[in-house]
Amino acid sequence: MVPAYPALDEAQDVEDITTEEAGLRPQTGTAPRVAILVEDGDLVAQGAPVAHHSKQPDICFVAPMPGRVARIDLMSGHRLSEIVIFREDGGDHVIHDTADAQTEVGLRRLMQRTGFWPRIGRRPFGGMPDASERPTAIFISASDTRPHAPDPRRALEGHEDAFRRGCRALSWLTDGPLILCQAPGPVLVDTKDAPRLRVVTTGPRHPQAAAGLLIHSEFPADIATPVWDLAAEDVAALGTLLETGCLPQERLVHVGGSALKTGRLVRTQIGADLRALTFRHVKPGPHRLWSGSPLDGHPARWLGPRDRQVTAFAPDAKAGAPHWLVAALTRSARPKPMIPTAALDQAFAGRLPSAAFLRALSSGDDETALNMGILSLLEEDVALADYVLGAEMQLAILLRDMLERIKTEFAA
Repeated sequence: MVPAYPALDEAQDVEDITTEEAGLRPQTGTAPRVAILVEDGDLVAQGAPVAHHSKQPDICFVAPMPGRVARIDLMSGHRLSEIVIFREDGGDHVIHDTADAQTEVGLRRLMQRTGFWPRIGRRPFGGMPDASERPTAIFISASDTRPHAPDPRRALEGHEDAFRRGCRALSWLTDGPLILCQAPGPVLVDTKDAPRLRVVTTGPRHPQAAAGLLIHSEFPADIATPVWDLAAEDVAALGTLLETGCLPQERLVHVGGSALKTGRLVRTQIGADLRALTFRHVKPGPHRLWSGSPLDGHPARWLGPRDRQVTAFAPDAKAGAPHWLVAALTRSARPKPMIPTAALDQAFAGRLPSAAFLRALSSGDDETALNMGILSLLEEDVALADYVLGAEMQLAILLRDMLERIKTEFAA
């Protein structure tokens, strides 16, 4: 298993950076149908809606900074790919009326119209929830054990009151528990501050704070019982929105990786340009940029809506061609097998029977996988297992294929 990385230096400075360009895009693996509200060249304020969901018009996608619309890219079927914005100094910030946010209906509408809704993850199947969905539980991630992840406690410094206010508001959206997952230490929110709040202490090693594995063990998701998960920093942003009427678009991000001279912490906007965040900090030569961690990130130009890491990779060393006899002996018509090991058990934090789960995924046994709790999991939750296995057939791909198959079957 990948070892726990040392905590970031508490004295390390945080740089405030607003990149000259930003790209607004949906959550990884999703492409909602949208109606575009702006045109190329339009000047927009921070927080101004630039698109909304075509079937759920209250769900808006908003500008992460004041600027000018540079490019709108849509895929077939008017599915959102990205909207690029050039920064312009002196722009306005949209201020929302929060008078109706003291009721569930008003709060839900505020979260959707301000662009907060796309920050919510949901299980099963992933993506953001429907506008009217009511979860059976809400998980708040105040612990992140992924390699080089910034400490959520540090992101909350100075925003403790806003975080408590956000927790109280979220408790209105569910009749079930509000589950705060945090590292050992002082409790971030007293149970008096939010009805039905429950605190779960996570371990220090990855994937002990992985959202899907915690959901699986504490409150499993199912077709009829969806579960939401949010980052603690976003909950604090919700609390700030309720107090000021302005939704913060900044977040604490760690920029690291083998291609960088040194890692650093930055506070930047959602959708920030990854090239600008790594400029002058990468080593000479080619490199690859990912939005997300070294385990579950993805190649990208812009910081993802739920990502808090940027990883710069040095190019892979090119191995010489193997001898023809070695190539012939190792070549097979089938992918290399996935072999369960003790390390694989640890890669699931001991919360899943790894051998049986591996067998169900690789054989396409949907029924067994359902009984084992696959609906609580997403690709990010099996990323460490993929790393441990090093197999050609990746668990993340098998998992997504199975989830889509189950989703189609239940929708029929």
